[in-house]
Amino acid sequence: MSDTPAYVTVKESNGSEAKVAIDEDGYIKNLSEWTEGFAYAVAKDEGVDPVTEEHMKVVRYLRKYYVEFETCPPISKVLRDNGLTVRKLYELFPTGPAKGACRMAGAPKPTGCV
Repeated sequence: MSDTPAYVTVKESNGSEAKVAIDEDGYIKNLSEWTEGFAYAVAKDEGVDPVTEEHMKVVRYLRKYYVEFETCPPISKVLRDNGLTVRKLYELFPTGPAKGACRMAGAPKPTGCV
């Protein structure tokens, strides 16, 4: 394993750019550095292209939940609170809600089932 830190270049809507450190699995290292620009920057790696408002609704939901409870919600709650089916959630996030959606939301890698 390399000791070289990995970064994602984040482009914000105001035109600014920043490098955000990620871990070996691609999750943001410093949770306070998350912006919606981060979600867009890692989306393609998660099979999300283009990013739609429907994607961002779930990402914002996950981010808000994580900030409040310091964990990602159970998948059943994500589905219920966002009016989604399991099929639709996996269509939106092909790598899955734990990997794709939580990573885009700047939450750490989930340890349990999301």
